[in-house]
Amino acid sequence: MSVIKIIPVSVLSIISVIGSASALRYDTDDFSFRLTGYGTAGVIEPDFEKPDFLGDWRARAQINYNINNSYTIGTVYSLDAAALDMDDYKHDLFAFLESRSLGRIEVGFTDSVARKLSVGIPDVGGMRVNDRPMFYKKIHPRYAVISDSAITTGYNALRMNIVSAPINGNQYGLSVSGLTDDYDYSVDIGIKLRRPSGKLKTAYSFGASLTSGLDEWVADAYTPPVTADWRAQGFMGMNLQYNSWIWGLNARAIYDKNPVGVVSDGVSFGTGVSYDLLSYTVSLSYILSDTGIWDSDVHNRATHTGIASFRYKYTKNVDLWMSLGITSDTPFLSVALRTEF
Repeated sequence: MSVIKIIPVSVLSIISVIGSASALRYDTDDFSFRLTGYGTAGVIEPDFEKPDFLGDWRARAQINYNINNSYTIGTVYSLDAAALDMDDYKHDLFAFLESRSLGRIEVGFTDSVARKLSVGIPDVGGMRVNDRPMFYKKIHPRYAVISDSAITTGYNALRMNIVSAPINGNQYGLSVSGLTDDYDYSVDIGIKLRRPSGKLKTAYSFGASLTSGLDEWVADAYTPPVTADWRAQGFMGMNLQYNSWIWGLNARAIYDKNPVGVVSDGVSFGTGVSYDLLSYTVSLSYILSDTGIWDSDVHNRATHTGIASFRYKYTKNVDLWMSLGITSDTPFLSVALRTEF
């Protein structure tokens, strides 16, 4: 297990307010268009010596056409900072057919249902704890880490997602992907069980995935590429909400068969709690990544991350947040202004 070293990091972010909750919206009886997203800009200053710019953003466009009262077709395109970090010019690019009573089919380039039906842990800061964590972008871990808490099989392969409409609060999904140089094929399943009414609201998520023939595949953002015969993954998560309190936890397990190069499979675990009071929200989050645990010839490498965050809701679409965190290599302090549009 690695030794914790104290290296202060500060972040100061400044961003202009860029509009209302919907930057662009157009509706007719049968047709609708939406453009949404967020933006955060800032400076990261490791050890209070040399400041470095740190930015994050996402933009998403969606077009819907209502065939009749039951069926809708549409297309989605989105791009974000994490995708550009991986030299990709899309995060989502797919078409869909949706039935209010049956569910939805997606065909194109997007995340699998195992990821889309997962639940994350509470964190009110802007470091993207549950989705390609931004602290790994500037605070590089010493060893390979599992940087995403939920199952990911990428979004660069041609994929078909099938997910049911909510059935008594529950949803079920299947995903099949292939036609990529990264792997031969991948199959994912996902389940979400929700009870959104009552004093105690609950959400549970389960997912599993099998990916065959991995060839220099960058599975998680900011992690080394994977070459292996196959990769199996499992996920489970839970969120409990009682009044203004939310508690969440999740766990992910990855096993690579005959991996070549840097070993990056293992387990990850996350838990967190948040409390909301009027315009203020606070949270505490903890994440463990432990790689190399399945191979007796490789030393397992544990990376711990703890984050305390505070958010002030200035307006409907402008947040001021601050996070104080520590990883197994680097503590950090971040302050940012984030806008949604």
